[in-house]
Amino acid sequence: MRPFPPRLFRFKSIQFLIMASFTAMTVLVVVLVSIVLYNKFNRTAENNAFLSNQQVIYQVASNLEYYIRSMTVVFSSVEYEIKAAGELPDKALTERMNTIFRTREDLVTIGLFTESGQRITSLPAADMRGNTHLTSQSWFRSAVENPNHLSFSIPHVQNLFKSSYKWVVSMSKGIKLPLANGEEMNAVLLVDVNFKMIDDLSRSVKLGQKGYAYIIDDSAGNIIYHPQQQLIYAGLKYENVEQALKYTYGSYFDDSTGVDRLITIQTVSNVGWKIVGVSYMDEIVTTQKEINTFLFWLLLAVLAFVLLITLYMSAKISQPIKRLEKSMQLVERGNFDIHIPIRRDDEVGRLSRRFNLMVNRIRELMNQNIYEQEAKRKSELEVLQSQIHPHFLYNTLNSVVRMAGTGKNEDVITMITSLSRFFRISLSRGERFIPVADELEHIRHYLIIQKMRYKNKFEFEIDAEEAALQCRTLKLVLQPLVENAIYHGIEPSVDQGLIRIRAGIEEGKLMLRVEDNGIGIPPAKLKTLLTETSLGNDEGTGIGLRNVHERIRLNYGEEYGLHIESEREEGTTVTVRLPCRQEGPK
Repeated sequence: MRPFPPRLFRFKSIQFLIMASFTAMTVLVVVLVSIVLYNKFNRTAENNAFLSNQQVIYQVASNLEYYIRSMTVVFSSVEYEIKAAGELPDKALTERMNTIFRTREDLVTIGLFTESGQRITSLPAADMRGNTHLTSQSWFRSAVENPNHLSFSIPHVQNLFKSSYKWVVSMSKGIKLPLANGEEMNAVLLVDVNFKMIDDLSRSVKLGQKGYAYIIDDSAGNIIYHPQQQLIYAGLKYENVEQALKYTYGSYFDDSTGVDRLITIQTVSNVGWKIVGVSYMDEIVTTQKEINTFLFWLLLAVLAFVLLITLYMSAKISQPIKRLEKSMQLVERGNFDIHIPIRRDDEVGRLSRRFNLMVNRIRELMNQNIYEQEAKRKSELEVLQSQIHPHFLYNTLNSVVRMAGTGKNEDVITMITSLSRFFRISLSRGERFIPVADELEHIRHYLIIQKMRYKNKFEFEIDAEEAALQCRTLKLVLQPLVENAIYHGIEPSVDQGLIRIRAGIEEGKLMLRVEDNGIGIPPAKLKTLLTETSLGNDEGTGIGLRNVHERIRLNYGEEYGLHIESEREEGTTVTVRLPCRQEGPK
């Protein structure tokens, strides 16, 4: 058979087929994801623009409504003071009105007029201009035509007095003044508010780079405020007020000015004004274009990255030797549960077979090593335990022989009885873990034997909590501790000895304590008692504390073991910390 031409072979290789398949699939997925994300981002940008504009306009309307409400309270205060006054003009009333006037910097005028336009009182007390046509002004007519109704005018120049002329919004209301003869007189109360505060509230609105907000009168559609007021008056700018009057709140698109705009409406309820927000769609479209550009480059980068990964993975899959290398890397990291399937009988197949044999052999050697280490640990543990029984049996039988030689037969019987019970518990049917109750019973017989041996040189007390008795402990834990307390604490002392044994539960842990009032342990010896390599055994000391400490740590872990506290000529306390379990560790 003729070999394939190099180019044809390359295009039919596994690497090429995998790369082509993954590339086609990736391109398809990326295109679909791009379309979905493009539509999602466009809708999100529009919704965010709607929501942002509504929040801004709502905040302006709330601030303006709060300000108008505060001015309404001022108007009501002035009205109350006037109605509560006596015959007008009243100096006390003038003083109270002055107080109100001085407390608000945005008050321009407070005036009270008859229906014929005659001034009754006013602040400031300046001369009035002669050609004001007061009775024909809109605020005056609204007060006369709608008595007892507070009216708000559109912004205008305050021209009643011979003083500075300011842009104001006039609040006016028709009221009735009591006369001395019991009759009432119709009058008009005027409070002019500086328009600058409203102007400042509205001018601070920013809707994008070019957006703005303006205010219209809900009843007549008059523009109360516009950031480009001069252009409006000159006819150089047009606002579709008629369309805005149809909405109480909400948003809509408007192209009546030749430019696509987003209009947002919010009504100031207590004055009948509408806040109209204007933002330009080209800014929103620009934001969408920026997002789309970012999305395009991001997806392009993802596509390039995926293509590189596809090329890399196809090369990995197409080369069988890479699979063997990967398996070797897993073995290097400690994973020996590896078996390479052998699908061919070439060099790679034979190498894979040798690799499988090597891994199996290493796994067998590791299991053998684990078995040997476990056996060694158990052997060491059994050796540690076996050190206890011969030593104690020797000492006890030696004491029995001495008592038998002196004719103390009853003491011999008591000691032999306690010894038999002591060993019965020690055997425990071969179990290494026994209940705390059995361990305490075991140590009680041991103390009986030692008390008789030492001719009542010491007394002992055993106390245990009920909960502690249910726990299980490594057997023969207390006996070496008591033995050391007798040999090294009480025997050298000239005083009567006392050994206390306590068992309890503290913070979920089983605590066994052996306390004595012996001579104590020297500080230098205390520091190395549990760490010295001789297992804590000095000549004639019996089984050492480190023996027990090591047994506990072997069975329960590093956090458990012995803790020793001692003071010279005061005594020693050895605390055994164990887990409170109903059964021994596995």
